[in-house]
Amino acid sequence: MKVDKTLVDKVANLAKLEFDEVAKEKMVSDMDKIITFIDKLEELDTQDVAPLVYMSEETNVLRADVVGEHSAKEAALKNAPQKDSDYFKVPKVLKK
Repeated sequence: MKVDKTLVDKVANLAKLEFDEVAKEKMVSDMDKIITFIDKLEELDTQDVAPLVYMSEETNVLRADVVGEHSAKEAALKNAPQKDSDYFKVPKVLKK
């Protein structure tokens, strides 16, 4: 694969990035090194290598779900910094 400024421009557009000419030259060099490394990895024989699913052999230790007591609505709302009659009030995080 040929890495040039046109490819860098195309990838930058997809990633919504902007590069000046100096940074673009550096990206061409870096992407070329990455492609060369990937080509080198493709030379390896991986026929008998099982796919890696997990990074370690450890498994999570989970506890069983147990139904227990829960806070009453009034007790939960008592310590809220802002509340309505039945709900917690939180700052707006999404804009329309």
